[in-house]
Amino acid sequence: MRCQSLTKFGNPLTAEERPDMTVSGTEVLLKVTANGVCHSDLHIREGSYNLGHGQRMNFGERGMKLPLVMGHEPAGRVIAAGPDAGDIDTSLDYVVYPWHGCGSCHQCKMGRENYCAAPKFLGMFADGGYADMLKIPHPKYLFGIGSLTPAQAAPLACSGLTTFSALKKVEDTIKAAPVVIIGAGGLGLMAIGLVKSMGGLDPVVVDIDPEKREAALAAGASCAIDGAAEDAVAQVQAATGGPSLAVIDLVGAEATASLAFNAIAKGGKIVIVGLFGGAAPWPLPLIPVKAVTIMGSYVGSLPEFAELMDLAVQGKVPMLPTATHALEEAENVLNQLEEGKVIGRAVLTP
Repeated sequence: MRCQSLTKFGNPLTAEERPDMTVSGTEVLLKVTANGVCHSDLHIREGSYNLGHGQRMNFGERGMKLPLVMGHEPAGRVIAAGPDAGDIDTSLDYVVYPWHGCGSCHQCKMGRENYCAAPKFLGMFADGGYADMLKIPHPKYLFGIGSLTPAQAAPLACSGLTTFSALKKVEDTIKAAPVVIIGAGGLGLMAIGLVKSMGGLDPVVVDIDPEKREAALAAGASCAIDGAAEDAVAQVQAATGGPSLAVIDLVGAEATASLAFNAIAKGGKIVIVGLFGGAAPWPLPLIPVKAVTIMGSYVGSLPEFAELMDLAVQGKVPMLPTATHALEEAENVLNQLEEGKVIGRAVLTP
């Protein structure tokens, strides 16, 4: 098998050839046909998150072992299955739910593997889809993609699911007032389409990049506001008809968290998804005064992914603008993503 391997945090990926994998029990082996390149992959390559105040979360200290094949947005076709995997249609294309848990903790038993304290996430704690072959532990993680192409379906495993799960947390408000989406990268563009598929009002989008603001408008945002503008908060509140009921922060920087807090209404919800980094900028007394809910949202659960894929197969989830690249271009694509040059989603096709 061919793969792009991270052998040292902070270093470029290394092209490797490894022996073909075998399967047993309920395991399934896929030929990878597409794998999305996610912004989280930049943090994995770097090896840490910026926690602010000079602190960092080191992935090596948190159980991430190298060498590692990154990639948590995989799609592929089944080429082998263990004797306990059951009957699997090998003529179909599948997208893979990558957020595998230990299977035995309270979270996993509640169907929330994405919150497992001992995760086995593909591309993070187990080898992922920056390869031409991928092994998963059980066919329950496979979802048919219908008439979608693998390149269209692959980003649903993270960018689609992450935004869908975040929007589900404010679903009670998106039909009453426009939700504010901060960040118009791959996640933001996906969120715009999902708001519409969930019956919400056209969202208000905030981004500092004029090209990404144009992409947001083309995707269906009601307006796109420059987050660096001095009156950005006033513009946001004017666009939402008053203080905002819900803000989804897909960047997760100190500046965007501050903007979200200043724009939110009393009793509103801020959902932070992005992992750019930094420390919380909010005045503590104003959290109870505004009665604001500040919550995190990390990817999504297996049941949520099943719900999302049902919508996607029915054609109710608008697809991201997607550019495909050869597997061997993985390092170059990561660098383009880091430089802000990727609009929509870049997908590797081994």
